[in-house]
Amino acid sequence: MTEKLFYRETGAVEFTARVTGCDAVKEGYAVTLDRTLFYPEGGGQPGDTGRLGDAVVLDTREQGEEVAHITDRPLPVGETVQGEIDWARRFSMMQQHTGEHIVSGIVHRLFGLDNVGFHIGRDAVRVDFSGPLTDEQLREVERRANEAVFANLPVRCDYPDGAALAALDYRSKKELTGAVRIVSVPGVDVCACCGLHVSATGSVGPIKIVSSQHYKGGVRILLLCGARAMADYAEKTGSVTAISNLLSAKPGEVALAVRRVCDENAALRQKLSALQNQWMELKAASLPEGERNLCLLEEGLLPDALRRFCLLLTGRCTGVAAILSEREPGQFQFALGSAARDVRPLCRELTARFSGRGGGSAELAQGTLAGAWKEIEAFIIDLE
Repeated sequence: MTEKLFYRETGAVEFTARVTGCDAVKEGYAVTLDRTLFYPEGGGQPGDTGRLGDAVVLDTREQGEEVAHITDRPLPVGETVQGEIDWARRFSMMQQHTGEHIVSGIVHRLFGLDNVGFHIGRDAVRVDFSGPLTDEQLREVERRANEAVFANLPVRCDYPDGAALAALDYRSKKELTGAVRIVSVPGVDVCACCGLHVSATGSVGPIKIVSSQHYKGGVRILLLCGARAMADYAEKTGSVTAISNLLSAKPGEVALAVRRVCDENAALRQKLSALQNQWMELKAASLPEGERNLCLLEEGLLPDALRRFCLLLTGRCTGVAAILSEREPGQFQFALGSAARDVRPLCRELTARFSGRGGGSAELAQGTLAGAWKEIEAFIIDLE
């Protein structure tokens, strides 16, 4: 049985231990020790990484009563090794986990919702709650969470006896028996938890709810704490500054400036569409009327423009009309139409011949083709 130093020496980084086992596993080697500071994955918190002697610890997991350290190389059983956890990563995990307790406790106290899912991911903390929360409610939760950080409240971890536990109102996702570890933040949260936490809320750093979405009748939020929140703030500030410079707008006015650009862009697209329609009508009118099949190549036409142009061309021929636009060398988008026949069989024939894909209605089909323009043109012109 591994002695779990990480519960009583949360801030320690280095330790010595004796290797009690080493087995080859898919990821490397599962090394067990008589004692460890490495926290194994559990309670939504990832396992620690670091080093054991010359071996890199890639992950840490529970293995029955033992803690298995997944290493990149074997270690001799019976050898005494020096262990060192990746403290920067561990401290970040502790910040995220404690921040999740603060947020979940506030949500439970204010709105009576339970935390029904929690995971500390590579980039953010994911928390699922049992009911919906509005944006305004989440802003209130975030405000109170940061107030708890500013207050630098103690974070306590205890094992109450049976009587004390029975009288305690605490959060838990399931019924628990035996010794129950209770993590509490005065006035904020009381929760059964096996994870690691900072000793006071001030060490959590800023707490930021970065997104929320409806999820299984409740809400899923993404949460950042400490250095993660600051990195996110720096990244977004950089983006706002760049947009501000591009649009010659003050940072606080970039949303209005972007809206103005979007409105101007929409107006320009409408003008472009109107001019394009005029050009297509003139182009169609300039073509000889009564041809059997028509096939044109025009650059820069998007699928909607191809469709509109093809419908104009179908009135100028007795068979089929096709319009193509080259996306890149040898790769084409096409529209194929006819006022006299069902073009769906022709579309299948065309795409089969030129390694394409497409479909549509009896009057108009669209898709992609690959091949030489002259060969595609000859194929369409010769369609019976």
